[in-house]
Amino acid sequence: MHPLITQAHVDTFQADGVVLIKGLFAGHVETLRHGIERNMNEPGPYAAENLKEGEGGRFFDDYCNWTRIPEFQQVIESSPAAEVAADLMKSDRVQMFHDHVLVKEPGTSKPTPWHQDGPYYFVEGTQNVSFWSPMDSVTDASLRCVAGSHAWPKPVLPKRWLADTSFFPNEDDYMPVPDPDAEGMDIKEWTMAPGDAVAFNYATLHGARGNTSKARRRAFSLRLVGDDARYVERPGPTSPPFPGHDMQPGQPLREDWFPVIYQRSGLPPR
Repeated sequence: MHPLITQAHVDTFQADGVVLIKGLFAGHVETLRHGIERNMNEPGPYAAENLKEGEGGRFFDDYCNWTRIPEFQQVIESSPAAEVAADLMKSDRVQMFHDHVLVKEPGTSKPTPWHQDGPYYFVEGTQNVSFWSPMDSVTDASLRCVAGSHAWPKPVLPKRWLADTSFFPNEDDYMPVPDPDAEGMDIKEWTMAPGDAVAFNYATLHGARGNTSKARRRAFSLRLVGDDARYVERPGPTSPPFPGHDMQPGQPLREDWFPVIYQRSGLPPR
């Protein structure tokens, strides 16, 4: 097991669907800050501004840029994230899925809506992990995750953040988005230093408060999958869409697009 974590981290991640990993990217903060600035100056095709007209601040996000942002690729290849992911997921292999940058500038009161990532993706399987890491010290604008929600019997309805409409037409296949604060759910939230990371399952319900402070809140997320990840069809374009992938339902993710970035020693190629 990687020295950053213990068996207790693994047990908590498996039971709650979320755990804090102190210092996962601590040695890579400046590199990631430079990468985020490059990303914001040179946004990709999926970049979005998540505020309506008249809402204060700025809420920028973009994803799937690691192959063109050298700082992101460097951190993915040199940080302990992939090995820690293998331990948390109890997986022999770790594949890259995608990166995600989320920036809330000072005075951005809009919260990140409660959601699960899994329903937006074309991936099914329980061996997966997202790392959400702030590049600035955070308290009120930290990620919030509902413990145990990864084990709910029905996924939460995926919605478009600005329009607040269903992402797919099959609404009956999902449960309505709950209000974890009003319903007294077990919400995990931490004060975090730059480079700390929240590790959570794709099925874990999560959101974030607005950033009403005078400091930026830059976050880098890394989405990874393990041995049991398989392609699944959705009733519409997924987010991210990865057009032209040519995968069929039940297939492992193609490794030329989603490379294996960690494999335990002694294992043959899949």
